[in-house]
Amino acid sequence: MKDELFLRGETVPMTKEAVRALALTKLELHRASHLIDVGAGTGSVSIEAALLFPSLRVTAIERNPAALQLLAENRQHFACRNIAILPGVAPLPVADKADAVFMGGSGGHLTSLIDWSLRQLHPGGRLVMTFILQENLHTALAHLQQVGVQGIDCLQMQVSALTPLGSGHYFKPNNPVFVIACQKEEHHV
Repeated sequence: MKDELFLRGETVPMTKEAVRALALTKLELHRASHLIDVGAGTGSVSIEAALLFPSLRVTAIERNPAALQLLAENRQHFACRNIAILPGVAPLPVADKADAVFMGGSGGHLTSLIDWSLRQLHPGGRLVMTFILQENLHTALAHLQQVGVQGIDCLQMQVSALTPLGSGHYFKPNNPVFVIACQKEEHHV
């Protein structure tokens, strides 16, 4: 989905189209019934997942009041009845376990959110995280290796978009984004 389709605020972060496409692929939602989106922001990941997989239940967690407003407006705009918005600061109680967790932001609580995410997942469930800070990348990779997950996959994406400049065009770069994907072990508690 094009980024321009979403209602956006001045300060509310949004997972951009190319990163969202990769994250949704890495979540393997074709075999999921419940997705938890931590730090949902505008809801771009939740909404695209809900539209691609109409039988998927999505729990979108967000703490920022401005983001919660945009998330609710986007959910209504796209008529996504399969998204439940959970206001608050993760980690927080979620009614039932999930097959996939997407973390677009950690609010400075990265390792505790990774641990919480793994507890929310069914065995074999997928955890996908995106970062722009190298420190978060290194912290996440080190922590994931300690807690015992399967198939840690990490990519750096650098996307540039064709942009007009005077009578010509150039490729305007976006910030590099790190995408980590892994799977909870089948016997992990």
